[in-house]
Amino acid sequence: MQWDTDWGLRGRMVLTMFLLFALYLVFVAFLTLYFDGGLLPLVMLGGFAIAQYFFSDKLALRSMGAHKVDPEEYPELHRTIERLCQQADLPKPAVAVADTQVPNAFATGRNKSNATVAVTTGLLKSLDRDELEGVLAHELAHVKNRDVMVMTIASFLSTIAFFIVRWGWLFGGNNRQGGAPVIVAILVSLVVWVISFLLIRALSRYREYSADRGAAVITGKPGALASALVSIDGRMDRVPKEDLREEAEMNAFFIIPIRAGFIGRVASTHPPTEKRIDRLRELEREMETA
Repeated sequence: MQWDTDWGLRGRMVLTMFLLFALYLVFVAFLTLYFDGGLLPLVMLGGFAIAQYFFSDKLALRSMGAHKVDPEEYPELHRTIERLCQQADLPKPAVAVADTQVPNAFATGRNKSNATVAVTTGLLKSLDRDELEGVLAHELAHVKNRDVMVMTIASFLSTIAFFIVRWGWLFGGNNRQGGAPVIVAILVSLVVWVISFLLIRALSRYREYSADRGAAVITGKPGALASALVSIDGRMDRVPKEDLREEAEMNAFFIIPIRAGFIGRVASTHPPTEKRIDRLRELEREMETA
């Protein structure tokens, strides 16, 4: 199935990326003009960003306790992903499973050829076949849209700003104002970090909408993903709070965020589940009347 491009959603993503780019240009100009000795920390942080880009998949899987599984262990899961990949015109990613009762799924990997789709045992027990296909198609849409790469690039200078705020002393002592207080750099970096934090969260929410739409296109069943979101959201309430707190830091990866921990309270990486379901129902009506 194919739908017309959602220009409103695409426009919001482009505007958000433009604002991030403009903000970062100002930030880089400030660092260049204000510091003589800021190159080494920038290079170091650039190295961290590159390492994150190449190893984020392994870090995400390890933090979730997920392990890659072969077709003999989970034959139906592999067959489903392989079929969806054919429909999405994607190479088949690695498949991983995390042994936890929290019902969720995520995709990671720097590109289409180095992707991994992971699900929890709680998710496999919670959903029927169509719902599971909808969730897996959502994760494959993230892979197809290169969302891990996009979000890594978008957050690079935000990470630098955060490090300056936290360890401002690294940039002190050798600037053009003869040892002027680093407080100026810390304040500027704080402003950049706060604004970019909010913009990146907004971009993340837009990309979730885009992945939902992609899943509907891949499966041709928007209602299946909507039903899965309802099931997952409802079952989250039955999971012990201790388990939710342990996994809250993976919110940016999950198909539905865990409403616990610092990230869940301060800023959401996902749109409200109700709005996502409404959009999917609208797509379903669009398909039925096409």
